Amino acid sequence: MWKTGIEADKESARKRKRKLSYYSNIFVVSDPKHPENEGKVFLFKFGKKIFDKITEAMNPAFEDEKAVNPFDFWEGANFKLKIRKVDGYWNYDKSEFEPVSKLKDTDDEINKIWQSQYALKAFIDPSNFKSYDELKEKLNKTLTGQRSTESVEDIDLPPVSNDIPTSSNNSVEKVESSNGSDDLSYFSKLAEDDS
Repeated sequence: MWKTGIEADKESARKRKRKLSYYSNIFVVSDPKHPENEGKVFLFKFGKKIFDKITEAMNPAFEDEKAVNPFDFWEGANFKLKIRKVDGYWNYDKSEFEPVSKLKDTDDEINKIWQSQYALKAFIDPSNFKSYDELKEKLNKTLTGQRSTESVEDIDLPPVSNDIPTSSNNSVEKVESSNGSDDLSYFSKLAEDDS
């Protein structure tokens, strides 16, 4: 859809693309629009752009740049979140890290911040994720309207019995299944019995 060049197709592709979400504890140093947030720890959800900026800070592309772990309480770096709207979407390209600094002056203050963090383990708990098969079935159902994409070979079928009851007289007839033609004649007979 993206490659068609049609803007409506591109918009549809944007809505369906994979969206990565990352979660982190943040400590708000300064928030002029909401000063009540300053000095508090929050759980922050962010996307790929900010993740890439964190990754770049930790693994710089150039030799003259020093690697920084922004999450380090003593030798980390504050992140200046700068948001603007570009083509109708929020853009974080202007966001940047400040120089390395200690988060607080005393270890007691740092310990207090550390203890007020939110647990992140629930975000990676396997019980919060669907299995591959569940996701595959959901995608197939959405795209084609079908319930399952499994082939007969993939499904665990119960043992096959050659004794199949007919619907006309509730008697049991044996089906010979050597080349498939006997099965076809049997089902033809069933169809005739039902009519």
